[in-house]
Amino acid sequence: MGVKGTIIVGGSVAQRPGHGGHTWVFLQYLLGFRRLGWDVLLLDRLESTMCRDKAGAPCHAEDSIQLSYLRRVMDGFGLGDCYAVSCDGGERYVGVGRREVMEKARRSALLLNVMGYVNDPDVLAAAPRRVFLDIDPGFPQMWRELGQVDLFAGHDDFVTIGLKVGHEDCHVPTCDLKWVTTPQPVVLEQWPVREGQLNRPITSVCTWRGDWGAVTYGGKTYGMRVHEFRKFLSLPRETGHTFELALDIHPNETNDLALLDSNGWVRTDPREAAGDPNAYRQYVRSGSAEFMVAKNMYVQTRGGWFSDRSACYLATGRPVLAQDTGIRRMFPIGRGLLSFSTRDEAAAGIEEVFRDYRGHARAARAVAEEYFDSDKVLRRLLDKLGVN
Repeated sequence: MGVKGTIIVGGSVAQRPGHGGHTWVFLQYLLGFRRLGWDVLLLDRLESTMCRDKAGAPCHAEDSIQLSYLRRVMDGFGLGDCYAVSCDGGERYVGVGRREVMEKARRSALLLNVMGYVNDPDVLAAAPRRVFLDIDPGFPQMWRELGQVDLFAGHDDFVTIGLKVGHEDCHVPTCDLKWVTTPQPVVLEQWPVREGQLNRPITSVCTWRGDWGAVTYGGKTYGMRVHEFRKFLSLPRETGHTFELALDIHPNETNDLALLDSNGWVRTDPREAAGDPNAYRQYVRSGSAEFMVAKNMYVQTRGGWFSDRSACYLATGRPVLAQDTGIRRMFPIGRGLLSFSTRDEAAAGIEEVFRDYRGHARAARAVAEEYFDSDKVLRRLLDKLGVN
């Protein structure tokens, strides 16, 4: 079967070296579309002002650890000729050259622009179909409504992983746009089942606060993961289970660090545990299950957000206990995938997982196969967008 055409994915891989989970967000789309017979291109960008060499000194993008990381990742997954990095505002391109990027853009079926990351006006103008992909539902919509920034401008279609955006009981503003909803895809062949061990810790990979702050909208403040996690800090002490976090938290968060430690949370450096896609995948497999706490934004808005990381846990046969963001109406809850809103519900869910661990592990993979398989998810997304 011949190549169907080109799909361009715009996103920030090079800017975040050492963040294996973040990298997987884009790999799932690139590898997933390629499995369906599409030619793919990752379109990234770098500014020399943000680039550092191995010694930590400022350098040109071409000599940076950022670009070195991107090259290793793309080469490692057979995508070595499938990326283009715009350097210093498009003065030069690394990987696929600018002329070929423009040609691919003109011939593309769509440009899937994750959080509006691609901002080159020439590339955007060349692409016949510009699709905004929202992976942080609530934030860009409220930013636009508040007049802070409009990431949606210049796009033709709008996709969100907030599965309840547009529903009456969801508090994410639609901004008078028609939203296509989709779960996050997982390329299942990249996440084979590996039998978990009961004596391994319950794990997760997460950021305490993130890249931006809370948003006040409509008289409410919508916060970050820290504002939810504090509600569940006592779980290790109360349940007797071992909980481990590959946690990105600033060392100045001394009060929260003390609370984590005093309640028995085991912390590991995320750059070591999940510093590239392979290490991240191994870390996901190393635990018995995942305990997933969502950002306060997702919990309060009831937008139906579900973590791409949790989908990976499910794929490997790891049960997931996920904080409810409205997902109870979106997925089958109770076997393999469980949800909670309160600390008591979380504790009960943990006990249920370990009461029949093997059964929940088998069910976890089944949930991934039914709801997150990239073949199904991406075909359905393209159908919704009218791309055949």
